[in-house]
Amino acid sequence: MTSVDVIAVDGGKSGSVELPADIFDVQANMPLMHQVVVAQLAAARQGTHKAKTRGEVRGGGKKPYKQKGTGRARQGSLRAPQFTGGGVVHGPVPRDYSQRTPKKMKAAALRGALSDRARDGHLHVVESFVNGDTKSTKAALATLARVTTAKRVLVVLTEADENNWLSLRNEPRVHLIEAGQLNTYDVLVADDVVFTKDALDEFLGVPAEAAQEEN
Repeated sequence: MTSVDVIAVDGGKSGSVELPADIFDVQANMPLMHQVVVAQLAAARQGTHKAKTRGEVRGGGKKPYKQKGTGRARQGSLRAPQFTGGGVVHGPVPRDYSQRTPKKMKAAALRGALSDRARDGHLHVVESFVNGDTKSTKAALATLARVTTAKRVLVVLTEADENNWLSLRNEPRVHLIEAGQLNTYDVLVADDVVFTKDALDEFLGVPAEAAQEEN
């Protein structure tokens, strides 16, 4: 196991946590992570693009000119693809871009991404970003600055951690995510990953009673 210091609001060390080796110290499988990230980005596509074919464009019911005698190529409709305002040949149609990715592959890719961040020293744990029931963006950013100065930071919180959510949600360089929604793409696109102690316990599946006793 790898030990990581838990940083308090004032920047001091309030303790340490053990990061399980089976999650934070595994071999990163680059092709697997690439496949999972591509699938995740594909699933985010709306797929509502649509171009009309010649049969769907309004008008064009009348033959533009007679079949013979004009010296021009024969035409049956002004909505044919070769005319301006005509239909589109093989244009985009609504479709589902999502790819099937087994849960075990997603979990393995996430473990690899977290391990990569942990090995490089880009994974941090804080007790909290604000004191008590205080909601303060200024105080939260001051705590964050004591932990990391990275331009893109992924902060992992619990769903019930309202004070930290409200304090950090307006900071453009910080992306907030719930522990249960942690994914490979968000980990890889961030320079640093910062867990709160409660969020790390939730992610690791530590029972609340055990976490309270440890604290």
